[in-house]
Amino acid sequence: MTRLVPLPRALRRRLAAPPARSRWDTFEPPRASVIGVARNLTSATRVLDVLRLLRREDGIEKYCAVNPGSAFGEGLGEYLASTGVRVLSWREATRRSFDLAVACSVHSSMRRLDAPLMVLPHGAGYNRLVTESTGDASSPAGLSRRELMRHGRVVPAAIGVSHEEQIERLARTCPEAVPYATVVGDWCFQRILASLPHRDLYRARLGAVGGRRLVVVHSTWSEHSLLGRRPDLPLDLVTALPADEFVVAAVLHPNVWAREGAHGVAERLGAALDAGLRLIPPHEGWRAAVVAADWVVGDHGSTTFYSAAAERVTVLAATGLEELDPRSPAAEFGRRAPRLDPDADLYGQLLAAEAAHDPGLLRPVVDRQLGGVDSSGESTRRRMYEFLLERGVRPPARPPRPDPVPPPEPAEPRRPTVYDVTGRVTDDGAVEVRRWPVVADHHDRARGFYAVAAEETLRHWLGSADVIARTTADAEVPAAEWVRAAAARHPGAGVLVAALGPHRCLVALRGGTVVEAASERAWGTRRAELDPLLLGSAVHLWLVDGRHGDGHAGLAGQELTVRTGRISVRVVCTGRP
Repeated sequence: MTRLVPLPRALRRRLAAPPARSRWDTFEPPRASVIGVARNLTSATRVLDVLRLLRREDGIEKYCAVNPGSAFGEGLGEYLASTGVRVLSWREATRRSFDLAVACSVHSSMRRLDAPLMVLPHGAGYNRLVTESTGDASSPAGLSRRELMRHGRVVPAAIGVSHEEQIERLARTCPEAVPYATVVGDWCFQRILASLPHRDLYRARLGAVGGRRLVVVHSTWSEHSLLGRRPDLPLDLVTALPADEFVVAAVLHPNVWAREGAHGVAERLGAALDAGLRLIPPHEGWRAAVVAADWVVGDHGSTTFYSAAAERVTVLAATGLEELDPRSPAAEFGRRAPRLDPDADLYGQLLAAEAAHDPGLLRPVVDRQLGGVDSSGESTRRRMYEFLLERGVRPPARPPRPDPVPPPEPAEPRRPTVYDVTGRVTDDGAVEVRRWPVVADHHDRARGFYAVAAEETLRHWLGSADVIARTTADAEVPAAEWVRAAAARHPGAGVLVAALGPHRCLVALRGGTVVEAASERAWGTRRAELDPLLLGSAVHLWLVDGRHGDGHAGLAGQELTVRTGRISVRVVCTGRP
């Protein structure tokens, strides 16, 4: 039997006739096809970002496929399909011809694709030592001979790097690949910088409103990561920072999600989530969090590096130097960036880091990793279109405009049900309140007194509370009836509060005084919502202060200014029978 030998790819291209336009087609049929190749979620999101630089209107058909074999490939095909891109199986992808394949995580098995392969980093450059992929302990992943070579030939037709420095290291690890390397900058970081005007929108999505400052915890994967070293640090932060002055969000590397699963991640961080932690989904949102952050607590992952490059106040709780190429900018970043001691005063360290923040300290490191950022999209697109020229596809005349990254979409935050509260009445009569979430088995001693939501299920906290509040206004039992019953059940509580609506509460004091409290509409602003637990805490502090004589009798008709952090709310109390 005669074995048919396939024609060389270049000859097939020359013989291929331009596609005919069918009467069913609305637009001109594509002249070139490109496939994005992903091995894990990190590379998938970066590939999708890069493929956006190729325009459909230029006659380009785009596909994606999963290159199997990664330890972090769980659910990857389903994710790609959910984005709307056309997904091919790996078997189908290797049986078809494409004009270009783009991957942001290289593997020698990609040689099976009938397409010139362009590889790009899936983070800030090439830094991590992954011996399982590279086969040696000195080559960073993406620049190793094992990944780039097969039978003495270089697998990729183009190797995109973000800085010339990476080509210098490539010359040491795989000199044969140097002629294929080109500096294309970092399109991902260019989009981050283009998103800076959307900072307020991103902060609002993460709850950093009303004067609250945003702390974002970034953790890469592996035992050397922030979570690998200090798994309780998100919980420590969210319980160490005053809840009305700070919001804490967490960005975890997609490999953590792939290894643990969404349910496993939620279980691992369950206590922190109960205390108000905002958790950023793995596929998108981390870039918006970089833009939105006031502080970043991170490690050697790319998201932390991008945060420092965006001049956010950045401190490291883990350096990961054990698994970084010691010659890389990431290792230098780990050696030079300010540290956070997880066992010391977290609140004080953040304030000190902000006061000492000097963006110029890390600028030399950033400049060694991220080169030509302003032209990254143009450089990356130009290199990709070079592979499509012989199909009659030419790059657009104008450079790509980096559009803002999507807003973050964290899960609905859980409201803490127990607060440790301190405060005072100031000389001008305002009540200043500070509150910290309390988590069972993670709380040593009270700073002040406890304010507890009626929904709390542990009787210990309800029995220890000076303030108890029902936070649901639309409840089956009327507010007046509830406060009477609660007073009988919890005789130790001095202040009971029941929400009547977003701006009104019923307040009952030990001894029988009952008032209705309502927030005032400040001139030119919306009427402030009234947090029942915050209001009850302020009333308790006002009573304890004692300078108003018989506070119980004097509460009716009183106007209270409640201050938390940078926000003041004016509350008017009127008597109720």
